[in-house]
Parts: sequence; structure tokens; C-alpha cells
Amino acid sequence: MTADDLDLAVRLAVGVLREVPAAAWDDKAGSLEWDRWETVEHLADDLFSYAAQIAPRTPPLDGVVPFAWERRRPGGPANAIHADRAAGPAGLLQVLEASGALLVAMVRTTPARVRAHHGHGASDPEGFAAMGIVETLVHTHDLAEGLGLAWTPPADLCSRVLARLFPNAPESDVPEGTDPWQTLLWATGRTELPGRPRLTTWRWYGAPRP
Repeated sequence: MTADDLDLAVRLAVGVLREVPAAAWDDKAGSLEWDRWETVEHLADDLFSYAAQIAPRTPPLDGVVPFAWERRRPGGPANAIHADRAAGPAGLLQVLEASGALLVAMVRTTPARVRAHHGHGASDPEGFAAMGIVETLVHTHDLAEGLGLAWTPPADLCSRVLARLFPNAPESDVPEGTDPWQTLLWATGRTELPGRPRLTTWRWYGAPRP
């Protein structure tokens, strides 16, 4: 996975999210407990925090860079990044673009040997790019769900991020030979596949690859 892959994912996502009706931003995003505005803030926060994690000269291996995360309401996402509501949806998407660009820049300029902490184990810049791609693709699905907006990311991008973060191992059991986008949605607990029920728990594997 590359910085260009991440840049593409964010650009495609923002393009679709510009079509969200103004009245829909306060509605729940798909199966999440957050509304659409909160979900975009969460996604922007993911991208920002991944960039921040690999940014220090000596990235932390035992925890996250200690920004102050807070919830704006009980049950809402705990973010360091929040968009100014007065700026409206256009401002919210600008925050998302900016956070994505920060991670793109850090992945592009950080040496491949760098390792930094993640909750599922230390990862490298490529791994953080892949995690940012999954967050972007899947949360855009959550955001578009129920609005009739077309959101089908490139199959090649989905295939490569599946190979990077969801190896076909007993712990993940990601099937081969199925539609890559539907498989990614299944692997992240969004849908079912033939003969495979919807997952109630899931994880990715960001450990650096040889």
C-alpha cells in the first residue's frame, strides 16, 4: 500500500460525501451509533492520529502520542479532531481532506524501517497507510448507506488492502475468490457473504511484512 493509494481513497470518499444531503448529517451513519457528522470527525481523527503516530523522530512503541481525546456527548467518538459546526458540511469535509493529506505526507516521507505503536501491534508506514485506507473505505460505506449514493471503491485497491491487513489465516479466515469490496465489508463486520454470517467481532493485522 502506498501514499498514492491512500490519497486516492480519500479523494474518492470526499467526492461521494459532497453528495450527502444537508438534512442527513444528523442521522445515524449505517449501523453505527454515531451520526454522519460524528463519523466524519472520527475518520478525520483516525487519519490525523495515524499521521501523528509515525511523526516523532522516535515514534512511541508502547502507546499513542498523547493528544487529549474527548467525547462531545456520551456515546460519541473520542476524538482529538473536531470540526467547527459553523463551517457546515463543506468545512467538515475540508477537515477530512486535511487530515488525509497529513497521513499521505507522512507515509510518503517516513522511512519504511520506522515502527510505531498501534493497538493491534506495532506497524510501519505502509501499515498505517493501509489502516487509513480501510477506515476511509468502510466509513464512507457507513456514511453513504441509506442515501442511495453509489460507493464501490476500486477492486484492485480493496484486494491489496485485504492482502495487507487481513491475511488468509485461521485467525482472520478471510475468503479468497470473492468480490474484493464485499469481502472487505464482510471482514469489517458490515455484511455477510454466502455461507459466512456477518462478523460481530473483527480485527486487522498491521504487522510489517517481509
